[in-house]
Amino acid sequence: MRDDQKAQDIMIGEVHIISPDDLIAAAKLKMMRCNVGGLPVVDDKKLVGIITHRDILLAGGEALGLRVEELMSKDLKVAQPDTPIMEITKIMADDGYQRIPVVKDGDLIGLVTQSSLIRALAGLDLPSSPK
Repeated sequence: MRDDQKAQDIMIGEVHIISPDDLIAAAKLKMMRCNVGGLPVVDDKKLVGIITHRDILLAGGEALGLRVEELMSKDLKVAQPDTPIMEITKIMADDGYQRIPVVKDGDLIGLVTQSSLIRALAGLDLPSSPK
């Protein structure tokens, strides 16, 4: 890892997203198909929240018919493209986050995940596309 690495250097740029108007059932299915634990919620390119597999599990089966905006987390910690990765590491460690959206002018441009952070800290290359 280089000491000068920023969020833009380690973020996943091709991020699976969902709309706030989609149903929780659609979010759950998309997470399963894309093998991801959470989806940024985007409305007209603007990040408005995040929905995680854990959110859905805690809400129970009756939540599947709700819209994503009814269950998503809205108070997000985000990074800017130039946020140092050590700052992101501290946020993840202190607050227990598994993913930090990277935004520029409110638009989602990427996602730093625990996996991408660990790869950067270990000096490994990032995969070319999200799994």
